[in-house]
Amino acid sequence: MILSGRVHKFGADIDTDAIIPARYLNTFDPGELAQHCMEDADPRFPEKVQAGDIIAADKNFGCGSSREHAPIAIKGAGVSCVIAKSFARIFYRNCINVGLPILECSEAVDAMQDGDPLQVDLDTGKIINLRSKEEYQAMPFPPFMQQIMDKGGLINYVKERKERDEVEV
Repeated sequence: MILSGRVHKFGADIDTDAIIPARYLNTFDPGELAQHCMEDADPRFPEKVQAGDIIAADKNFGCGSSREHAPIAIKGAGVSCVIAKSFARIFYRNCINVGLPILECSEAVDAMQDGDPLQVDLDTGKIINLRSKEEYQAMPFPPFMQQIMDKGGLINYVKERKERDEVEV
């Protein structure tokens, strides 16, 4: 799957409270969460972000609490993927669970500027900065994890497998 979008660049240690402040955790509605996504890190983010855009961040993105609200808010805001130097472990897993593509690539993050147009091939892990024409290589997800992402997350993946298995029996 090929994604394209503009970069919204953030620093290191962006925690889940900066991604979606605790005062908005009374809902799981992606649309409502999107209205407040990243507002504590960049108050203008909810109005600037457009469908397909990409978040780029330094190390330890998604640290803090284990709330699934954070990747739901990012996905609800229309962000197509997150590229960071590293992710907090539970945030990484929550992204897979909700179907938000993430890639680790320090070199790409270091070279990106806010607003850069990117093209990302999730199947191969190739990241192209369309401004600078530079290419970077991230580790793509293994095929079974890519299937989970393609279905929009773990619940959709399991539902489809269950329905298919029931038909085959």
